[in-house]
Amino acid sequence: MNALLNLPDWLSTIHHDGSQKYVSALYPRLGETVRLRLRVSPAAGVRRVVLRAFPDGEQAFTLMSHTATTPAAQWWEADLVIDEPITHYRFIIDAADGLWHYSAAGATAHVPLDATDFRIIADYHAPDWLESAVFYQIFPDRFANGDPGNDPQPSDYEYRGQRPKTYPWEAPPDPDHPFPLVFYGGDLAGIEARLDYLADLGVNALYLNPVFHALSNHKYDVADYDRVDPHFGGDEALIALRRALSARGMRYILDIVPNHCGYWHPWFQDALTNQTAAEAEFFTFRRHPDDYATWLGVWTLPKLNYRSQELRRRVYDGPEAVFRRWLRPPFSADGWRVDVANMLGRQGATQVGLDVSRGIRRAVKETNGDSYLLGEHFFDATAQLQSDQWDGVMNYGGFTQPLLYWLSGYRQGAHGFTGLLSAPHWPTAALAETWRSRLAVVPWAIARQQYNLLDSHDTPRIRTTLGENDALHRLAVTILMTFPGVPGLYYGDEIGLTDLPALAARGCMVWDETRWNRPLHRFHRDLIQLRRRSPALQRGGFQLLAVEPDTIAYQRESVDERIIVVAHRGENPRPAGVLDVAHGGVADEARFVDWASGAEFVVEHGALALPSLPQGAIMLQAVS
Repeated sequence: MNALLNLPDWLSTIHHDGSQKYVSALYPRLGETVRLRLRVSPAAGVRRVVLRAFPDGEQAFTLMSHTATTPAAQWWEADLVIDEPITHYRFIIDAADGLWHYSAAGATAHVPLDATDFRIIADYHAPDWLESAVFYQIFPDRFANGDPGNDPQPSDYEYRGQRPKTYPWEAPPDPDHPFPLVFYGGDLAGIEARLDYLADLGVNALYLNPVFHALSNHKYDVADYDRVDPHFGGDEALIALRRALSARGMRYILDIVPNHCGYWHPWFQDALTNQTAAEAEFFTFRRHPDDYATWLGVWTLPKLNYRSQELRRRVYDGPEAVFRRWLRPPFSADGWRVDVANMLGRQGATQVGLDVSRGIRRAVKETNGDSYLLGEHFFDATAQLQSDQWDGVMNYGGFTQPLLYWLSGYRQGAHGFTGLLSAPHWPTAALAETWRSRLAVVPWAIARQQYNLLDSHDTPRIRTTLGENDALHRLAVTILMTFPGVPGLYYGDEIGLTDLPALAARGCMVWDETRWNRPLHRFHRDLIQLRRRSPALQRGGFQLLAVEPDTIAYQRESVDERIIVVAHRGENPRPAGVLDVAHGGVADEARFVDWASGAEFVVEHGALALPSLPQGAIMLQAVS
């Protein structure tokens, strides 16, 4: 890319990120001074480096000190006072061949936008358990049936002429049975009974799809925010699950739907029957009672209108509000996943989403400062990731989609649009630039909190997307566990589950171990163990090392550990050859060991000589 832009190659050796090796304090206090470090090749003709900050809207320059030169790098350092809630900065490099700018978006000849500056947040408190967390998402009705006595029965309720039915585990549903009323009896007792399995896998945090009372199997049509659905075991089952998780040192977050509620929620029923009810202002009636705003036109999901201060009080502002209540004992949830966070408080002329998301954050953090506040967002979420709204988002736009486009081709649709926009081949450079551009405009402390995933209840399963290609599946899992952020698995992916004709990605978990993909399960378990013990993978910086037509390589680097990941998507092997690593600050004679095979490699002339690489990924760990 540098060649196309006529930029000198040595610019790729410049590196800085928000990790401990380059910033002395990840979470400084307001007024604290931090030490910044910049790395560049010792062969670069750098004469001086200037730190450019922007205090109170006025540009400020500080000359950096050249503090060290090693065979692999020269180091420049300067102090920066953190005197604003968010302090942003970049670097200007005066070299023999010109003046260059370096921001989180990389090195440029032009003056970059402030939006790509590096950013440090003052007085920020991150959930202290999140760094080592590996999540496991569970769709409760399909994971395990721990108490058949609470299975939904046809006599329990009627839903517009239809009734719920609980099918035998894994049995295909009747083709004419409405999908929302297809049940399998999974419940919270079933999850509790399988915690030892999850602990053995290595996951230490659960993300539960909605558990509050609702008529459907997915529970996004919530009918009561204040009680757990009786078919999942009620409040007592969630309390028991909390105790069992605590006994194993595990966490859990709940899924909440504040953008809309279900048609049968008492708030909406009151609003339907009485235009003067207090709850009438919670909704938007274009013509009462039949014409009202909904989520994407789904009549069973009336949209909540946050112009109502009373609605805000009940959902998050009040002392007994929903967002607060479930974080307190005896439920003690460790956080929230917020459904359709990108649409919350947004409705035509009414655009109060910023007020609502900030209010939710304030309520959550006041109740439990260590809570994880996670938003669902399929698109560009960077504006909501500046420390004042969500801790993180389900990182579809910044991680999942670009990775899957690279592995299986570009496909994108939109609500109300017929068909898909598609391209069978997505360039590696597009993957690299998507990752880089998304990381560039989010503070590093926030980037580390993004929930990275390969699939979910809303998407095809990863194994289905990849055509059951085992090598590509393992490649994807390797990147999931080694990319900056918090990795999250979807139940059953670790044993090779695929989409089912009638149930898509929401099939029943298979508990017959003879039907598992055992090698894939072991692969997940081993990678999770590595992720949970590796300083570089938990808190190390990130640098792209190679962008080739079918291969991408990057390194994660902490103060005391370095891991290089090389991922190759091509059906034909990457030919034996070198991987340049000198621009990553790696010295000649540095030794690396392949995490899987134990093969050893030594850096010579700034590169690793790699054998032919088949489709898949390798991880190389530096050894002393």
